[in-house]
Amino acid sequence: MAAHALPPLRQGRIRSRAGRSPHHDEKRIGGNPKMNDLLKAILDGIYGFVGNYGLSVIFFTLLVKMCLLPLDFKSRKGMRKMSELAPKQAELQKKYGHDQEKLNRKMQELYRKEGASPMAGCWPMLLSMPILFAMYGALRYMANEQLVKQTFDLILTGETAFEPFLWVKNLWMPDSPFSGVWPNLQSLQMVEEKQWLSVFNSLGADQVAALAEKLNVAELTAASFAKGNALTATIEAITPLLPVAQESSYLRLNLLVTELVVVDNYNGLFLLPLLSAASQFLMSKLTEMQNPQPAPAANANGQQQPNSNSFMKWFFPLFSLWICASSNAAFALYWVVTNIFSLVSNQIINWKLNQDDKKKAANPEAAVKGGLK
Repeated sequence: MAAHALPPLRQGRIRSRAGRSPHHDEKRIGGNPKMNDLLKAILDGIYGFVGNYGLSVIFFTLLVKMCLLPLDFKSRKGMRKMSELAPKQAELQKKYGHDQEKLNRKMQELYRKEGASPMAGCWPMLLSMPILFAMYGALRYMANEQLVKQTFDLILTGETAFEPFLWVKNLWMPDSPFSGVWPNLQSLQMVEEKQWLSVFNSLGADQVAALAEKLNVAELTAASFAKGNALTATIEAITPLLPVAQESSYLRLNLLVTELVVVDNYNGLFLLPLLSAASQFLMSKLTEMQNPQPAPAANANGQQQPNSNSFMKWFFPLFSLWICASSNAAFALYWVVTNIFSLVSNQIINWKLNQDDKKKAANPEAAVKGGLK
């Protein structure tokens, strides 16, 4: 961790909304409390070996993806089987398109005969999505805790230690030139009271006494910190300490419809959000090329129905860009590593399936016997 001291700053005061609602629902910010604690324990355990939370996220992601790799292989194999059935599906649609019930029955018969399943490509996503949401909640929970620690450090000592990773100065803030490296009021106001108390209880007696003096409180305990005005006062006390409170810390870019504010002491270069969108688009494009889908069926009027795959090809990259730009850099890193691993593993799996297809083509009798086992 890199320690950063604060420069001389202009005093200021911003009214805080913290403490207005003393109890925040942890599920509101994503994740389950028990799952958050479990994933945090795993990441902390990896951190104990590698000494950096960025590396911890990478190793954890690789571990999860390696565990899911056999299922990915089976899924890709099923998707390829479905692609091979595309001509037969089109023939059935042409023949029974006027009778939807009969068409569905014939499709099911085709799937049973060929040993295929329309759900073949869905299982990895059905497992990956809960893990994705769990990581979002856990990393946001960890980010909130780290931001609270940095807040107390700033109030008590005027400096704090960040968690850097490559070009990102503070892993717990977004990778963006529009986000400062220091904790900001908006982030701190989202932290639930439980996490403030957890960090407060970890302070030593001398630190608590110093904090009480900084907040102009006669006596500061966990109970008074939570139920009194100390929590609100803590967030208000950090306002004049934040570099982003200075007008000189901003570079304002006036555009036609909005105004972008580039923070002077910015936290990142916006590379992780861009990488997430680019890798997501590339993954969708390669999947489309390697597993071509049959043309959408025509409706009763003979008009071709819209293809949802075309929409999803653009939706997921844009969604990736948005979620990674608005989340802490640790979660954006998890998203990018997940996409890159999927890109590489998919190419390896497709190469293996191509080799298997060549062997079947060279020895069709063995392929038939293998399929009868």
